Amino acid sequence: MPDVTESDVMGALKEVFDPEIPVNIVDLGLIYAVRFDPAPEEKQDVAVDLTLTSQGCPAHVTIGEQVKARVEQLPGIRTATVNIVWDPAWTPERLSPDARKQLGIDN
Repeated sequence: MPDVTESDVMGALKEVFDPEIPVNIVDLGLIYAVRFDPAPEEKQDVAVDLTLTSQGCPAHVTIGEQVKARVEQLPGIRTATVNIVWDPAWTPERLSPDARKQLGIDN
């Protein structure tokens, strides 16, 4: 089985949305890093560094659970760990062009 790539993970995470913003978490710029470690039986463990738009985000638990579940659905993944990080702080500059368009923000 071929290894899962960062692109595979990011594609899967485009299906996860902040419930308060109608844009996926990848285009919001909330994913800071994806790391892989080999696991038994030709599988991989994945760690995802995720930030939120604000430290008081009430959906942090829900978003983290969705990230973990979505990554663990990928073939070849044994476990996923989600690390909430605050440094650097999220800013609107992290929005992708697609997110800016969806939100009606001029570039």
